[in-house]
Amino acid sequence: METRSFAPVRAAAHRRLLRVFAALFALVWAVAPGPSATAMAAEDGLRSLFASENRVIRTPERVVAVTFNAAWNDAGLAPVLDELARRHAPATFFLTGEFADRHPEVVRRIATAGHGLGNHSYSHPYFKDLTAAGRREEVRAADRALRTAGAGAALTPYFRFPYSETSPEHITEVNALGYADIEFTTDTNGWMGTEGGMTVDRAVGRALDALRPGAIIQMHIGAPEGRTEVLDAQALPRILEAISTRGYRVIDLRTLLTTPPAPSTR
Repeated sequence: METRSFAPVRAAAHRRLLRVFAALFALVWAVAPGPSATAMAAEDGLRSLFASENRVIRTPERVVAVTFNAAWNDAGLAPVLDELARRHAPATFFLTGEFADRHPEVVRRIATAGHGLGNHSYSHPYFKDLTAAGRREEVRAADRALRTAGAGAALTPYFRFPYSETSPEHITEVNALGYADIEFTTDTNGWMGTEGGMTVDRAVGRALDALRPGAIIQMHIGAPEGRTEVLDAQALPRILEAISTRGYRVIDLRTLLTTPPAPSTR
């Protein structure tokens, strides 16, 4: 009696099954790329910002980024958010962890408005006075505070050093924690207030004097020492109007994660 082997039959069936799974996978991938593809693109964009203090976006396009810091109070938040909404302009808000702990509603309000949230350390210390472990904890503690306050998907992998005091060593440490350092091209100095010799006109002038492709403008949503006059909130409408009039548009810094900046020409 002849004995037949079923091994070739099983192998053929296995190959057909693999082809079916491959076809299904290809179809799903073509219709909707999986989260891993998005994550990989974001990772590439993030790493393109590493090893730099990023004081300007590397681009020939007439675009600028508008950013705000918060470590004191939120006295200027409402008019800032209202003006950004009126202009349909995105912004990134760099908050300290202490601020997030004190004002979780502000974190949620910024996130709900669709803006990005960045890490500005926990207690705004001079990083040069801290140990490496202390610097890492400042970044991590701020991250925890922002997440606890409800930052959610608005949280970006962006860090801004207190006092904008950077060093290659400290930037490397921040990069190792998964953050790109985002500084600024100019600060309006509106935070100094009239007590510090600033005016709305001067704040507007400082922003516009620095206008160039890829400029990053820094402002503040509050005022120090319990003051409630926020010159940046008063200057913002004029700044955004001038940006538009001069042929620039405001971009969301988060787009750098999916569209890496142009290679440096330096």
